[in-house]
Amino acid sequence: MLPNDPPRWTIEAAETTSEPSHVAIIMDGNGRWAASRGLPRVEGHRRGVEALRRAVEAAGKAGVQYLTVYSFSSENWSRPQDEVMDLLNLLRMFVRRDLAELHRSNVRVRIIGERSGLPGDIEALLEEAETLTRRNDGLTLVVAFNYGGRQEIASAARRIAEDVAAGVLKPEEVDVAAVTARLHTTSIPDPDLVIRTSGERRISNFLLWQSAYAEYVFLPIHWPDFDGAAFDAAITEFRARDRRYGGRTAQVSA
Repeated sequence: MLPNDPPRWTIEAAETTSEPSHVAIIMDGNGRWAASRGLPRVEGHRRGVEALRRAVEAAGKAGVQYLTVYSFSSENWSRPQDEVMDLLNLLRMFVRRDLAELHRSNVRVRIIGERSGLPGDIEALLEEAETLTRRNDGLTLVVAFNYGGRQEIASAARRIAEDVAAGVLKPEEVDVAAVTARLHTTSIPDPDLVIRTSGERRISNFLLWQSAYAEYVFLPIHWPDFDGAAFDAAITEFRARDRRYGGRTAQVSA
């Protein structure tokens, strides 16, 4: 629950009407949420799934076109085996229980990350989610699973090297567009806003290339407490930002 006092991340509404088209979220703090309540970590992850449902609903109401969530990083495999299994089981449960509702709500599901080496049933579930919702044209929910930003860029660089060696691409043609076209997120616009919960101020290998000009909002609440009010507060703060993309703000005459 949000505290009764005004949270630290609530600010006055800005005059600008800028709205984010693509919001990405680092869903952090499930374990700490559970530990603070004397609960097992798996309960924190389970409550985190409920928070994800609220985030999808809030994004839809806000008119966001793309919502990307960091569900499982390529580094998460190093966690204790029982926790990894709990996370995989929650993914299985989420797809089986929520996919039909997402489809009815016209949500398109996209998966980014490496799929080689995944358990067979997990790979099949991811494919099912994308296939079933492929023609939907509402909110696009991008799930970053077995994903790492450095690994993604390295993979794109390797593909470029292969294309240059094969004569498909000339060295002088290697530019920002060439790299972007070989990322997992090809055809997905860069995020305007990246939200991270739990008060941590790290990007944790998430969308390193794509977030070059994203605005970051760090919320002090743990992910299981995330709700529509938290989402709206992050959007409000985004509206107050002056996005210059390396340029200068135009002077406003009196």
